[in-house]
Amino acid sequence: MLNFDAPKELNLKVLNFLYDDPELKFRFLTDLCAVHYPDNKGAELAVVYHLHNLEDNVRLRLKVFTDSVKPDVYTATGLFSSANWMERETYDFYGINFIGHPNLKRILNVDEMDYFPMRKEFPLEDQTRSDKDDEMFGRGGKTGFGIEKTEHGTVVESEKNGADEIIN
Repeated sequence: MLNFDAPKELNLKVLNFLYDDPELKFRFLTDLCAVHYPDNKGAELAVVYHLHNLEDNVRLRLKVFTDSVKPDVYTATGLFSSANWMERETYDFYGINFIGHPNLKRILNVDEMDYFPMRKEFPLEDQTRSDKDDEMFGRGGKTGFGIEKTEHGTVVESEKNGADEIIN
């Protein structure tokens, strides 16, 4: 699949060109989503457009990057009606403000949320929890699937596996 980036200020011009050009004919918006790159300072958020030329069965991916402080990108709803809900979902989960959108508001999360859950700004799990079983997450534990650990760190496979002692 062909991939390319464009400046966020030109996203509508690029999308219009891809739509209107008689040879390119990218007139179907398959998907619109976002990606958060927290280490990419000044361009932490990317809006990703997946376009499809249905006549020639060709697909294309366009990315526009924006910062997370003022994540403003022009709406594509004037060109693709399907962009309406996809932009609302992207706003709801990533906080990207689609300028000119007819009704940009949360659709899946509660209005009272003051953060955007798909941004990588929070730890994935609470490290202070005492009720989680590390064995279920592949991080060892007292016993495993046919493996037992001694108090000295030695791993001994059970007899049903037919193996001898294994030193960790």
